[in-house]
Amino acid sequence: MSKKEVIAKIIPVFRHYGYEGATISRLSEATGLKKASLYHHFQKGKEQMAEAVLEYIGDWFEENVFAPLHSNKPASVRMKVMSQKIDEFYDSGQIPCVLAVMSLGEADNLFHQQLEQSLKKWIDTLSKVIEETGVEPKQARQRAEDAMILIQGALVLVRVTKNTQPFKRAIAKLPQILLDS
Repeated sequence: MSKKEVIAKIIPVFRHYGYEGATISRLSEATGLKKASLYHHFQKGKEQMAEAVLEYIGDWFEENVFAPLHSNKPASVRMKVMSQKIDEFYDSGQIPCVLAVMSLGEADNLFHQQLEQSLKKWIDTLSKVIEETGVEPKQARQRAEDAMILIQGALVLVRVTKNTQPFKRAIAKLPQILLDS
């Protein structure tokens, strides 16, 4: 199994259990690899695995969220594509946010700066697209932050209620909320 395949298999473990709950036994079970084989791919252990997961997800966001937002298409199209990709990434709200689960406990000490930069990049990118439509920078930033609140709040609601409709509704409204005057 390639390292990339191993990373793809351990992502759900980190997303569902966070750093502390991503035990070597869970990671081994998810990959079908023994502990020694996991350490063959990740000599520094679980911390290196988590770093690889965050990098993999960061690459996915670059390709599927940031690249479309940086395109020359109309802002409304870019926001719609972003919303569709976010719906896909979170499987209509059924998959927890890696930023949320990796910002708890020991993981916060290890990855806080990386997580903060990722979230800031997303907010900054959204703000720029919103500003292109004539919205003042301060208001554009507030809308981008509100989008993060909407997404995260909807994810929590789905997780607690086991009902994906609030997430689907939030994602559907997202382009309008971001771009309407």
